[in-house]
Amino acid sequence: MKKNHLWLITALLAGKGVFAQNVPQDSLKVQELDEVVVSDSKFELKRENSGKTVIKITTEELQRNQGRTVAEIINTKSGIEIAGSRGRDGVVLGAFARGGRGRQVLIVIDGVRVSDPSTFSAEYDLRLLSPNTIESIEIIKGAASTLYGTNAATAVINITTKKSSEREVAGNFETSIGTNQTADDQSYDLGSIQNSASVNGTLGKFNYGVDFSNRYKSGMSAAVTPQNEEDIFSHFSTNVRLGYQFSEQFELQVYGNQTKFKNEYDASMMDAPNLGENEQQRVGLSSEYSYGKGSVHLNAAYSDYESIANDTFGESTTEGNNWVLDLYHRYVFGEQFHTILGVNYIKDEARFTQEVDFTIVDPYANVVYVSDFGLNLNAGARLNNHSEYGNHFVYNVNPSFVFDTENGYVKLLGSYATSYITPNLTQLFGAFGGNPNLEPEENTTIEGGVELKLDNTFRISTLYFDRNETNAIGFDANFTSINVADEIDANGVEVEATWLPWNNVSVNANYTFTERKGDNAIRIPKHKANLSLWYQFSESTNASLDYAYTGERFDTDFNTFSDIALEPFSLLNFAIRHELIKNKLNVFLNADNLLNEDYRELLGFTTRGRNFRLGFSLNL
Repeated sequence: MKKNHLWLITALLAGKGVFAQNVPQDSLKVQELDEVVVSDSKFELKRENSGKTVIKITTEELQRNQGRTVAEIINTKSGIEIAGSRGRDGVVLGAFARGGRGRQVLIVIDGVRVSDPSTFSAEYDLRLLSPNTIESIEIIKGAASTLYGTNAATAVINITTKKSSEREVAGNFETSIGTNQTADDQSYDLGSIQNSASVNGTLGKFNYGVDFSNRYKSGMSAAVTPQNEEDIFSHFSTNVRLGYQFSEQFELQVYGNQTKFKNEYDASMMDAPNLGENEQQRVGLSSEYSYGKGSVHLNAAYSDYESIANDTFGESTTEGNNWVLDLYHRYVFGEQFHTILGVNYIKDEARFTQEVDFTIVDPYANVVYVSDFGLNLNAGARLNNHSEYGNHFVYNVNPSFVFDTENGYVKLLGSYATSYITPNLTQLFGAFGGNPNLEPEENTTIEGGVELKLDNTFRISTLYFDRNETNAIGFDANFTSINVADEIDANGVEVEATWLPWNNVSVNANYTFTERKGDNAIRIPKHKANLSLWYQFSESTNASLDYAYTGERFDTDFNTFSDIALEPFSLLNFAIRHELIKNKLNVFLNADNLLNEDYRELLGFTTRGRNFRLGFSLNL
């Protein structure tokens, strides 16, 4: 870490108390530590009854990060590294959690898993999401295949979109402009614009919502090249949702989404178009029928993906679609046993030289026991049934014990869980290297940790994890996909802390140590830390200062096929938000990479230097 960074943070910490004493005591409450979490059980449980250290990104935190992307916001959390999130838009190259690869992180939107079956990695592209449509994000780290199935090996990013207002008509409009420049080119020309608009409401038993968003970025090259030419990124997304409350017991929602983006990039021939065009269309429904202490839930969606690349090798198109259905029954026995019994259906389809597909049908069960003497137990099992390789069984056991104290609690937690990753369509049937005899990748994860909470103003947790990967899918000498015999071990420590010294100040910090053995651990930093200071100057004005440290990691130079060590770097971001009209109109200013650090995030790709963004948000 550079000395000037540390001096600045020390000064802010020392001055924090001086500012706080000048603000009335009835200022807005900054954060709530007694959270309710859902992701690790599909029930609303108090955090102290959860055996996991679930990270929750609330509506308030999303508002404090107006103008930033979903990838940028998630990247500040412990155990997560989203490669490319600090570079030019269009260069997000995978979400890595706890020393794993991108395919080991599952993304869920409104109860439905999302992935693109036509791509080589079959990951979901976070560039398709607009933060303005999101209500909250929960990140559950560790193996979660029992509840979520394939790919939920290192983390599940569970995203909940915004619900309709209870008013008949409500609207939100946001726009911002900013620079888009590297550390070497500080011309401060405008190169970025973002807009979003939403109209929603409730008319009796009927609710509706329509929203639109777009992003446009120019001014930076995608890759570090002598020409340093400008590459343009543009994104458009539209969402429609309709709902009806048939009775107090039964409600139904249907929705549709279309997202398009165009992305210029660099390739071996500079005079080629080098343009990528991506389109996603998704329709779905969610319903809930409640009775007594039970409820039946159905989440289903159909998604269609198309990607067109026009570059050195000509124009190529990849197409894929998937069907997802998750039907489950929840029931609470007494006040202590929270049970889930469900079945999950997936069908992935893609077009290569011919149309290919596979299906998955998984029954699963889970139970959470919440005692009145401190013991909590989360346990479950899933039988994976795959049309190509047959059956695979996974399970989890996650006990925790809470010791109540005079002003809080101490929670001890542990977990033993297995998870799996199905081979994707490219690995099974791709024109180059496809192998229909592949078996699923297997993970076994052990966790242990402690969490301390005091006076609803301070919480700290420390957790150790150890994950063993077997049957990973790689390549043989002929570049055919195979299950490799080598094992991979990833272990580490995560520390998270939240401190609310006054009702107008919050301090959030996290640190992650990760070590991966068995391969070259590409793009996974061994050390990573984040510190965020948030201050409410008055009822209408607040500001935040965020510090992020990313340690040494390796990336591959494909010209020499050797691994290159990338130096650590530190970034300092600032944001201020002011309400001109209470609950109606606010303006915000973001300053990212405030000290104009020149660094390399990924080998060969550009990164953003000091950049500013100014915007406003209007609620009607």
